[in-house]
Amino acid sequence: MKARVRLLPDLVLTESGWTSGRAVVIEGGRIAAIEPAGRLWPGDLGLGGKALLPGTVNAHCHTFQSLLRGLGDDLDFMGWRDRVLYPFSQKLDRNGIKLGAAFAFAEMALHGATTCVDFFYLHDEGNENAEAVIEAAREVGIRLVLARAMYDWEGAPKRYRESVADATARVRELIARHRHDPTVAVQPAPHSPHGASAAMIHAGWEVAEAEGTPFHIHVAEGRYEGQRTLKEHGATPVRYLDRLGVLGPRMIGVHCVWLDDEEITLMGARRAALAYCPSSNMFLGDGITRVPEMLRAGVRVGLGTDGGCTNNRLSVFEEMRMTSLLQRVRLLDGTALSAETAFALGTRSGAEILGVEAGVIAPGRLADLVAVDLGDASLHPRTDLLKSVVYAMSPRAVTDVWVHGRRVVESGRLTTVDSRELLARVGELTRGWAV
Repeated sequence: MKARVRLLPDLVLTESGWTSGRAVVIEGGRIAAIEPAGRLWPGDLGLGGKALLPGTVNAHCHTFQSLLRGLGDDLDFMGWRDRVLYPFSQKLDRNGIKLGAAFAFAEMALHGATTCVDFFYLHDEGNENAEAVIEAAREVGIRLVLARAMYDWEGAPKRYRESVADATARVRELIARHRHDPTVAVQPAPHSPHGASAAMIHAGWEVAEAEGTPFHIHVAEGRYEGQRTLKEHGATPVRYLDRLGVLGPRMIGVHCVWLDDEEITLMGARRAALAYCPSSNMFLGDGITRVPEMLRAGVRVGLGTDGGCTNNRLSVFEEMRMTSLLQRVRLLDGTALSAETAFALGTRSGAEILGVEAGVIAPGRLADLVAVDLGDASLHPRTDLLKSVVYAMSPRAVTDVWVHGRRVVESGRLTTVDSRELLARVGELTRGWAV
């Protein structure tokens, strides 16, 4: 018999808004019902003084980069790539990769993320390192979408690169191996229009088509990429991808900062998606993605943190806030992107573009949930709670997190791994690292 648990918070954020006096019933990793709370029964979990929200969805990250935090501060993209990313990623073996992933997943869980996309490319000509990331996700207890990179640009380090045939075989193998895992999904991820050849990009799209999954690709993060694809292929990145026949509902374009009006319209017409990483784009000085225009064009949008060395904080709640504020200052319009929209991008919409049945508290959805302390000062005075969650909430307000019905954070502490031991191992591995 499947375990049945009832959560009884003061408030629940359902599809119709905040409601009180309700119990959220969890069974088999899913929300079985939302019912009148009634009396407290044995086995029920009272959450007095707390509000229950859908867990957030981190639609783009590179988890190993959390070990590089601080090394790339105050560098531009090229400086960060050549002085930090490339040399320091070479220091990581399988154990280091697993440690970096666990470190990142732990931080995300404590900040209310229940799903994470790890866009992973430290392959060493196989899948063992990817399996290490998957092991780390299982141990911490986060839901993982492993975006298995496909990378053949000769300018990248050797351990990143594979032939088209090898990358295709290996991503298919990884998908097959984890096809029935309830908390792990594997999706293809040709790196970018500059990091993957046309053949590699098309191969990633073909795998996605065959498997019925999305595929992930960095697009137009920096101005240089548009200049490069225009020189090499006679088209800007989105037009180039459309010419290849891969711009469509399976594509999740990451960043998409440097797009013109026609490219935005084209992405919307093709029903492509965006994984937007506002803090990372700010950190590297890349620019501001035109999110309101993309939403109006029909582009589906989720939010990502990117890696820990291009964004010092791994919190989707933080990305919600940044999304709204950046658009306000870009457009000089305080109404440019509402708190409600930003929250949806970090929950429901992010889950939808990944094909994950989460992001909403409703019967049948995955039991990926976050409880926040209504007594936390950052949520007062109590005016509009959802706006406070997006614009004001401190990370300390996140008290409890469930993933697939499993409580992975309780009273602000991880239940799955020893945080002190994890930090000690991170400190030991990174001792002496400096740029």
